[in-house]
Amino acid sequence: MTKRIAFLTLGCKLNYAETSTYERGFRDAGLEVVPWRAGADLYLINTCSVTATADSKSRNLVRKVLRINPSAKVIVTGCSAQLRRADYERIEGVWKVFGCSEKSAVVPDCLDALGLGAPCSNAPLSDVFGAYSTGERTRSFLKVQDGCDNLCNYCTVPYARGSSRNIPVCECVKMAREIAADGVKEIVLTGVNTGDFGKTTGESFLSLLKALDEVKGIERYRISSIEPNLLSDEIIDWIATGRTKFQPHFHIPLQVGCDELLSAMGRRYTTAFFAAKIDYIRSRMGTGVFFGIDVMAGLPGETPELFDKTVAFLQQIRPAFIHVFPYSRRPGTPAASYPGQVSEDEKKRRVAVLEELCSRLHDEFVLSQKGTRVSVLFESKEKGGLMGGYSGNYIRVTRPFDPELSGKIVDVTL
Repeated sequence: MTKRIAFLTLGCKLNYAETSTYERGFRDAGLEVVPWRAGADLYLINTCSVTATADSKSRNLVRKVLRINPSAKVIVTGCSAQLRRADYERIEGVWKVFGCSEKSAVVPDCLDALGLGAPCSNAPLSDVFGAYSTGERTRSFLKVQDGCDNLCNYCTVPYARGSSRNIPVCECVKMAREIAADGVKEIVLTGVNTGDFGKTTGESFLSLLKALDEVKGIERYRISSIEPNLLSDEIIDWIATGRTKFQPHFHIPLQVGCDELLSAMGRRYTTAFFAAKIDYIRSRMGTGVFFGIDVMAGLPGETPELFDKTVAFLQQIRPAFIHVFPYSRRPGTPAASYPGQVSEDEKKRRVAVLEELCSRLHDEFVLSQKGTRVSVLFESKEKGGLMGGYSGNYIRVTRPFDPELSGKIVDVTL
């Protein structure tokens, strides 16, 4: 009888790329992939630990699955599994737990235990797991790097995902070709610290970008997140030539817009450096560049005056979008014991201020692009007789549904 497996994913696009890759592996081995409520024999839950809430949701999801189907075998992986392995191993019904360095073993180890694959060899498995997402006709998230060496004082990611490491350029290109063979037109490069690519293979991030640019069938690339100090002028200048497939869209973590807290949290740049980077990109690529900026509200030591500095800095650099996160106090990080912890109510207030600013800045950016000619990759989904897609500079465009345009890039005037 064919084994049935279901997948659940919490957290970031990296997790979704990894889950898609696990799914392909189990499907290729003959397992039937079913919705998680359909009574599967196995469940794979890819967990998240970026906040205390994410940790709690991950554990609750495991218990919920086991309540629905007590006889199932549950496989747990992801960041929460790495940081709280013993907690998951104590839950009755959890079959296997895989940490950050064991992701390459998930499929072969489980298939071996089920008697569905060749016995696992003694050869060491790679501790960096190449992955990409499937299921969308228009775009795929390609994981090229994992881990981080920065050890920012508020962050558990280096403990959950390990040190910075990467897949070789040749393997990244191979995965990009597989994505292209599925008819996908756009790839979003993902990683924990994407711009740190090359640390373990002696290659450079720019060499990766240039190699991927040559992959036939892929028409557009985006860089999902890159630290400002790793987004070099050489990379910017190359993209600015307009002869590459990389889009005028940058997602750059800021975290906080005042030098006092950047220093206290161990960030590796100043507001002046960050602003100069934005100015340089605009000077080379024009005012139509979409900037998405990560900002955290309520870091320890963030007085009302320092929060006002962040707001003023964001008004100065004028990003098109602000990804707003309330600070989550994570046990084991230096910032968790810092004085000046901000109350949850005040964090919520500051998040609301930043979200209102985000809405205003996004509207202003979209309005500034009215009348420009852009290329839009339309998705296949239909909602209310309409279809949507994104321009190269990440403006959402809708039009009446036309199945002939699904997965195609079309020039439109905003």
